[in-house]
Amino acid sequence: MKIARKISEVRQFLARNGGKSLGFVPTMGDLHEGHLSLVRRSKKENDLTAVSIFVNPSQFNQKKDFQIYHRDEKRDLSLLKKHNVDLVFMPEPSEIYPKGFQTWVQVDDLTLGLCGPHRPGHFKGVATVVAMLFNIVQPSKAYLGMKDFQQLKVIERLVHDLHMPITIVPCPTAREADGLAMSSRNRRLSPSEHIRAVQFARALRDAGENSKAGKMSVPKIYRRFLEDASLNKKDVDYLEIADPETLLPLKKIKKPFVIAAAVWIGKTRLIDNHLYA
Repeated sequence: MKIARKISEVRQFLARNGGKSLGFVPTMGDLHEGHLSLVRRSKKENDLTAVSIFVNPSQFNQKKDFQIYHRDEKRDLSLLKKHNVDLVFMPEPSEIYPKGFQTWVQVDDLTLGLCGPHRPGHFKGVATVVAMLFNIVQPSKAYLGMKDFQQLKVIERLVHDLHMPITIVPCPTAREADGLAMSSRNRRLSPSEHIRAVQFARALRDAGENSKAGKMSVPKIYRRFLEDASLNKKDVDYLEIADPETLLPLKKIKKPFVIAAAVWIGKTRLIDNHLYA
């Protein structure tokens, strides 16, 4: 397993392995089974697999959140080595954002709703760093989980609009046995908060099923969701039933649609969604 901390090292790796298909899993580390499921799929579908571990400062709204983000390089590398990853790119922020950096990538309409208003500048940071990582690693395919559905759509649009020769492979959300979507943020939950988070996940699933059945209005689905999740309105950044391509809210529920939500459980913000195609 090659560990590269410099862009030049990645390019040397690519030069030695020309002509081989390369799958790529971009991460911010603190790896869990969801990340590893993406790695396993890439291993099945490509000659080589690369993973990036980079806690991207430009996508954090609060500097404190960036500073406290959990990092465990030794554990992450051990997991990737066990999965026979070929390349791990672990740059320092100064390698990605050198002194004088001033070029940003912005995806417009897809970032206006859902998490966009609640995390100003977040998707600009995501789009910029992903564009750079794709340019550096030059993968054939990139594997992204569907839990971050808006992020997935932003990256798909980025690749399309910038004519990047990369296939984006959306992968199903990995979940705990109790139904909670896997996330590095879950480690921040206390035992009692974990129970509430599971309640949220189940309430969102039930809201999706009620939406699919078409027997409830959007306002009634929202009220039922709050009741089932035992949440107050102030705990909910959004609950949206939207077109899965434009992410615009649907006034009348019809397939295809995605039901997505962001809520606060204590001091931890969780997101989840279900797609109905």
